[in-house]
Amino acid sequence: MNAITIRQLTKTYANGTQALKGVDLNVAAGDFFALLGANGAGKTTLIGILTGLVKKTAGQAKIFDIDLDADHPAAKKMMGVVPQELNFNMFEKVEDIIVAQAGYFGIDRTSALKEAEFLLKKLELWEKRYSPSRMLSGGMKRRLMIVRALINRPKLLILDEPTAGVDVELRHTMWDFLRELNRQGTTILLTTHYLEEVEQMCQNAAIIKNGEIIKNDKVKNLVNLIEQETYVIHAQAVQFLDQLKGYHCRVIDENTFEVELDKKAGLNDLIGQVSALGIKMTDIRPKGNRLEKLFLRILKQ
Repeated sequence: MNAITIRQLTKTYANGTQALKGVDLNVAAGDFFALLGANGAGKTTLIGILTGLVKKTAGQAKIFDIDLDADHPAAKKMMGVVPQELNFNMFEKVEDIIVAQAGYFGIDRTSALKEAEFLLKKLELWEKRYSPSRMLSGGMKRRLMIVRALINRPKLLILDEPTAGVDVELRHTMWDFLRELNRQGTTILLTTHYLEEVEQMCQNAAIIKNGEIIKNDKVKNLVNLIEQETYVIHAQAVQFLDQLKGYHCRVIDENTFEVELDKKAGLNDLIGQVSALGIKMTDIRPKGNRLEKLFLRILKQ
């Protein structure tokens, strides 16, 4: 069974903007699926139609074989949604926000409080349960949005830029939780500007451009389209660079250098060579926006 089935979905706004142009898309039940695209590509419109916030012009959309036109309330019970924008009452307490959301799905208060405790502890918000939401940090507010979306135990979780404004450490905590959730059977649809998130969590991905799906493939196949990658590496010293075989390196300062890697060479070989020289690397990260590189590579095909 598919968690999401979309056929010839179109959306034309009143001003004539054609946001979706006959989109076809399947997301299998149990998948961790990424929907990628630049701003204005049609991602948010597509999600808006699935969640009932945007009215489609034509086409068909189903959630677990429930047609949105035939029975949208039943389809909505299968979904949890984390939108881009924060949309809860900033003066309400964290626990009250979650319990109120549970009420929309007919969940009694006792059951809601029990489930809220489990989720708040999982996402490290339990100590903030009595705090007004406006007192939370940006990352905590994002995690609160996820807790709220999960209170009805949805079979499908839609995440629209869930880690925007979240620091690196908390981002990894969220990744771990979402991977666990997916392993337990929840289907996840993710939009993000971080290719690293897609690589870490998703099995399949589609790229949308100007309202059309231009690529739909396994994540590993899409990532392999990036033939070269530049990394910024922090190390104890950079005097050893002339001893590295097969790499073009550029020194930035006494503890930092850049290296361009070919896909065939790989990062593990470089790390192995540096370690063999007895040099400790303290940090390594890709340079630039890898997602943009992927888009450009696909558009050139």
